[in-house]
Amino acid sequence: MIYGYIRVSTGKQSVANQRFEIRQFCRTQHMKVDGWIEETISGNRAYGKRELGKLLRKVGKNDLIVCSELSRLGRNLFMIMEILSLCMEKECRIWTIKEGYRLGEDIQSKVLAFAFGLSAEIERTLISQRTREALALRKESGKALGRPKGTPNAFHKLDGKEEVIRRMHASGHSYAAIARECGVCRKTVRLWIQAISQ
Repeated sequence: MIYGYIRVSTGKQSVANQRFEIRQFCRTQHMKVDGWIEETISGNRAYGKRELGKLLRKVGKNDLIVCSELSRLGRNLFMIMEILSLCMEKECRIWTIKEGYRLGEDIQSKVLAFAFGLSAEIERTLISQRTREALALRKESGKALGRPKGTPNAFHKLDGKEEVIRRMHASGHSYAAIARECGVCRKTVRLWIQAISQ
């Protein structure tokens, strides 16, 4: 399948230009777009919460996503790298028109995959290091770490909802769905379920 992906940031921008670019490009490549994904949303928004996220969950091996440029996928480098890395795992291809970028099976893609993986690992290490340094600084200055005394435990928010959680969890609902139903974050639900499973 060949998908044309179009994203604009505001309702004042038109999708027509990107659609025209993709159509012209596909015509020169003797390809036909099988499906269009269009959205008006900021590129800073997590891709999983956009139409792009739905598309990425659907695509498979040898599917192709065509977009006008890489910045249509996301606003920051790490988000774009994460998207490209996911596509490489799924063996899906991404082609951009303006940069002439081709993510596929070639050696260039494999080098990029290594670079993406290395960059992500460096970023994780730096975040972990900054967190450790900040905690050490707080501890050294005499500030208590963890939840302040007297603040309510998030588990109390689930009081009276135990049966709903057990029923939804048993019927295969995701942590996110249960969290929405209970009005808490997904992590709270996950920790609660893990605690009662032990």
